[in-house]
Amino acid sequence: MVLLSGISEAKILEVKRTEIHEKASQSIKNKGWLPNLFRSIVSKAKDFLQNLIREHDMPPKPVLEIDMAEFRTMQKLMIKAQDKAKEIRHLQDTVLPKLKQQFADTKGIFKGKERKALTEQIQRTEKAIAEKLDKLPDVLKEDGYPNVQAFMATYRKAEAVVEQYNRDLAAWERQVREKQKPTQKEQAKPPERESVLKRLRQLQAEGKQRNPPRQRKKSFDRDSR
Repeated sequence: MVLLSGISEAKILEVKRTEIHEKASQSIKNKGWLPNLFRSIVSKAKDFLQNLIREHDMPPKPVLEIDMAEFRTMQKLMIKAQDKAKEIRHLQDTVLPKLKQQFADTKGIFKGKERKALTEQIQRTEKAIAEKLDKLPDVLKEDGYPNVQAFMATYRKAEAVVEQYNRDLAAWERQVREKQKPTQKEQAKPPERESVLKRLRQLQAEGKQRNPPRQRKKSFDRDSR
């Protein structure tokens, strides 16, 4: 979820270190091993990451207007994964808090049925969030990427290749308009689109061959990464 929002993996690891490892170590040192306190630390770290997502939430870049089917496919996959992440954030940030507030506001001895119905709604919503989080990486695995990290690394590299191609092409077009004589014979030709296609395919192959990391059982890693 955080990676798809555009936040770097280095930042995520920093949050895990400062908000979990260091605080848990200090807590154990001062008070000994207290499972409830550790769960509280992890819960606060998850809230911290969700706040980062809200602050960093950015619209996707416009689709590049060049004939490059491979990159357009990656862009569509990126948008699809981001849409799935937005669905989860809507449940987490809007639907679930609203239900919990309704439950908190429903008081009185004659409100038993309403409280029971709200409890069931909350449980269904929490289950839906968990299922969607579990299925989020499958959107990318269907296209051959082992995990979110591998796809994002490949996408960013491919994006850089395309942007460099656009800069090179713009420089060539400017040179033609200004009728400047190129210093080398090759500069009289526009950048080869085929070479960009070749590089994109190479990056995609590398990304899909990455070995997925070992699965972790802690809900923190599942939710936040």
